[in-house]
Amino acid sequence: MPAVEQLVQQVADARNRYLHSISHITEEQASYKPSENEWSIIDNTEHLFWAEQGALFGMWKILYAIRNGSAVRTYASSHRNWSAEKIVEHTWKEKEQVPAIAAPRLGGTIAFWRAALSSLQHILNQFAKDIKEEELRLLAHPHPISGDMDFHQRLEFLVFHINRHQTQVQNIIATFKTLS
Repeated sequence: MPAVEQLVQQVADARNRYLHSISHITEEQASYKPSENEWSIIDNTEHLFWAEQGALFGMWKILYAIRNGSAVRTYASSHRNWSAEKIVEHTWKEKEQVPAIAAPRLGGTIAFWRAALSSLQHILNQFAKDIKEEELRLLAHPHPISGDMDFHQRLEFLVFHINRHQTQVQNIIATFKTLS
């Protein structure tokens, strides 16, 4: 299976696991915050939507800028051949601040945010049809916290990021189960 297809499948699998893990919760449970400084499941899900939508938009935008010559076509990166996990390990603080563009800000219902997050698979599939295998290691747009990443790393990061928030959401679910 080509690398693009593998990466897209990994993102889809991570997103599906996340969505499955929150499929049974009520709206009341989804809005529960373990503490004042922690996000609810709605917040986590809204954040995942904004972060992935922004990443897909940015990747597609820079891909076309590279292709038409308005952005530099380069493989040079301070994180060349690093995994997404290694990049995060070397660039993130213990309690990182979310970039404003990916911050939860609308609230609403978990029903909406589950549907919104799920809808991104169609966009990701279209991106996968567009990017060529030989473009995966081209430098993409920088991550707002981690900096340089190529397209392969940006797709890997989506998986890492979804999995990270799934762990947070599982902890919230465990917390409100002990309160019941």
